[in-house]
Amino acid sequence: MAAHVRMYTTLICPFCVRAKALLKAKGVAFEEIDVSSDHEKRDWLVKATGRRTVPQIFIGDEAIGGFDEMRALDVAGELDKKLQVGAS
Repeated sequence: MAAHVRMYTTLICPFCVRAKALLKAKGVAFEEIDVSSDHEKRDWLVKATGRRTVPQIFIGDEAIGGFDEMRALDVAGELDKKLQVGAS
């Protein structure tokens, strides 16, 4: 079973677009949570990750960071393991 992926985004965010494209290319379903005008969720996100930027991506309960961190995991061959892509 694939891990649950949540991505916190805003309406105008090129890195969010790239992150979504990478996950879609892998065939990974994800939950997108727009924090553009939701100050409460945005505040929670900063407390949970220590970051003010988006996207912020969670695989299961693990905050993996933004697009750059997710791409680095992919290049290193670690992203598929975290996503459990192809797992039986």
